[in-house]
Amino acid sequence: MKKIFKPLLICLLLVSTACQNDDTTFGEVIAPTNLVINVDIANDFSGVVTITATAENAIYYHVYFQQGIDPVVVSEGEEATFRYTVSGIYSQEIVVIAFGKGGVSSSKSIIIDLEVQLMIEEGTLLNIAGEANQGKRWIWDSSNAGHFGVGDPAENFPNFFVAGPNQLDPCMYDDVLIFSHDGNNNYRFQLETLGATFINWSEVKRFFPEAEPQEFVDECRNIDDQIEVDTDFSIIEDTNGERTLSVTNSTMSYWSGATEYIILELTDEKLVIRGIQDPFDPPGNELAWYHTFVPDGNNPPPPDCSGSTGDPGSGNNDVLVWADEFDEDGAPCDQDWTYDIGTGDNGWGNGEEQYYTNRPENIVVENGVLKITAKAEAFQGSNYTSARLITYQKFEFDYGRVEARAKLPTGGGTWPAIWTLGNDFEVNTWPACGEMDIMEHVGNDQDRIFSSLHYPGNSGGNAQTESVVVPGVSDDFHIYTMDWTPDEIRFSVDGNVYHTFPNSTGLPFDHPFFLIVNVAMGGNFGGTIDPNFVESTMEIDYIRVYE
Repeated sequence: MKKIFKPLLICLLLVSTACQNDDTTFGEVIAPTNLVINVDIANDFSGVVTITATAENAIYYHVYFQQGIDPVVVSEGEEATFRYTVSGIYSQEIVVIAFGKGGVSSSKSIIIDLEVQLMIEEGTLLNIAGEANQGKRWIWDSSNAGHFGVGDPAENFPNFFVAGPNQLDPCMYDDVLIFSHDGNNNYRFQLETLGATFINWSEVKRFFPEAEPQEFVDECRNIDDQIEVDTDFSIIEDTNGERTLSVTNSTMSYWSGATEYIILELTDEKLVIRGIQDPFDPPGNELAWYHTFVPDGNNPPPPDCSGSTGDPGSGNNDVLVWADEFDEDGAPCDQDWTYDIGTGDNGWGNGEEQYYTNRPENIVVENGVLKITAKAEAFQGSNYTSARLITYQKFEFDYGRVEARAKLPTGGGTWPAIWTLGNDFEVNTWPACGEMDIMEHVGNDQDRIFSSLHYPGNSGGNAQTESVVVPGVSDDFHIYTMDWTPDEIRFSVDGNVYHTFPNSTGLPFDHPFFLIVNVAMGGNFGGTIDPNFVESTMEIDYIRVYE
């Protein structure tokens, strides 16, 4: 990692007198001993870690949560808190230095295991970073007065100075700030400069110790090799709704010393932030800096991955109106799909044992197929993970033919499904909303395919269900089809109809439904999970809807 700050090289040995003044008397100088580090890692996957250190003869402690950044300094009995802002599962070294009289010290390091899931709220993420795998570019709102300012942190406006249009050095205005994400809670920040960053005059010596900056005269200097210009970012919202934007070891164009900013305004067309500076050299009172950015005119339009063809149906279920061919690697198209996350109510009402995630380990588009992988792993209090995609409020259809070409997972307890649910389920509680299951399979009854209809009086174990044995459903792809009309609902595999149901008025199969694909583990239908189960994947080549 590139370094922003010069590391402290002060008496890191167990006992050191090199930092003492020979003319100063400290009394008995005893190095701290029996250094104990207590760690508290928040169990909400927020990345918050709290350190409490104790040692005999210690006065204060430096806690280094990461290499290359300033330590958190605490006195005896105080807590040092830090938030890690990189999502993922990884190990982190923390170094604690205990200081005693005369600056003598002792140190200790520990390794902690982290699992961080920093999920930014969907609307906030869309405004700042655009669609997944696209990125959004921001530039200074330099043509308008007030795009840059500074003030007293006790005030909520820049009461010291406000810049007029294009008033500051062009080396700041040519910067571009790029926020992006991959749809799987990985967030990137890039700072594009033309080789120079506008630096607050009291911060120049942080990077150039031999410099002699002029008071109140900011400078353009190249610090690209001393900060991170390609790093991660996070947005944390507290209980009061205040959002904090962090760019790890980087800056929002102007270097004031702040790497955390309060978001004052964020829309699709404007970003206003406020950062607090603690001046480096000469030190002084804190200052509040205000920045306003607008989207760069070079932002590309969002890629259209929607499955809608734009063609109206004929009423004969022979016109393709929507399809997902899963031919773009990465996360599933967010214009068509959203995720169900978690365990739902009582295992989604079926006693299932998996935790649904949106991690690429559980769901990804790869090599032309959608892969949903169920895994045996401890995660969020569950012993299994998997994924569930839905088209709710993205795509719904009223009558039509659904075709899905898929290869199914195997293993006792696996329960893959391709199915539909009435779009009024939130107000018309299941089973009143209706459910049509195009394909269900359970690993405890290998190669038997089920189709079912759930509605009042015929739900759960009393659903209208038929099944057919199809050899090799976990070895080969097969086409699972539902034809839905006002008069009839038919289910087939590879063109062979095995289940016909007469539709009629009074049944809830007369209004829009949406698609769901998932792999459950165990539950009322999935049954006992093989204790030797490790993982298995459902692969879907395509899903097509005709009307």
